[in-house]
Amino acid sequence: MSSAPVIDAHHHVWTADYPWLASKPEYAPIRRDYGVADLRANLKAAGVDRTVLVEAAWGHPSETVEFLHLAGAVDEVAGVVGHVDLLDPGLSNTLARYVNHPRARYLVGVRDQVQARPEADFLARPETIAALRTVAGAVPAFDLVVRVDQLPAAAVAAAAVPELRFVLDHLGKPAIRDGDAGLREWWEAVAPLAKQPNVTAKLSGLVTEADWQRWTPADLRPFVQAALELFGPDRLMFGSDWPVCELAATYTRVKDALTDVLGRTDPDVFGGTAARTYQLGEQ
Repeated sequence: MSSAPVIDAHHHVWTADYPWLASKPEYAPIRRDYGVADLRANLKAAGVDRTVLVEAAWGHPSETVEFLHLAGAVDEVAGVVGHVDLLDPGLSNTLARYVNHPRARYLVGVRDQVQARPEADFLARPETIAALRTVAGAVPAFDLVVRVDQLPAAAVAAAAVPELRFVLDHLGKPAIRDGDAGLREWWEAVAPLAKQPNVTAKLSGLVTEADWQRWTPADLRPFVQAALELFGPDRLMFGSDWPVCELAATYTRVKDALTDVLGRTDPDVFGGTAARTYQLGEQ
């Protein structure tokens, strides 16, 4: 009997001209092209079989269209989380463009770069809730890329749109570098969101919320253990957040660190949850 596939629920590809890569000098190490050859080399080294390719903040539907083409040509890419702007008057048209794409079966979710919006309550606003209901009619999931102060509003949104699966990227970006203080702040903010049954979370992006140069698996452990308590393994999934993770660790080191913290390669966290949440077996 073959073992279940290992799935990376969160990674990117991009080219060096993505504007945000030039926005901060500390991003210089990852300001280059990352393509399929780089991805495959990292997957092979880490023992990962399938992946979910997530929009990389280009900020335009053309990126998602390109990623859908890529998913149809690259066996390892099982699904795509595309870009939307929830306040775009043309949201319905953008979703229709995706849904009518010849490779629309690979569209497993969308996300808005909510973390870049200044408002803590953005996701709880009536116009945003209405937009999320529109999203629910088109795709299985909406990824939440949010700051800690935006987590309470995310809980409001999840409760208001129960027909949509919400996926919390990077556990909501807790301040791991702040240790116990960061843990307390994050726990209080994320607990109401975790109570919503239509919310799943990714154990992704954690190393870049820790001290990039000096982090160890022990720094991640309290946050991962808290996530297990709040969500359970059936609502948690592994994501590399590659290539962003290269600011703090290699792809393989990220996967190995999470395996170390969990004590094993949990079949839900490392595949089953992603397959169910993103309906990866239904293309």
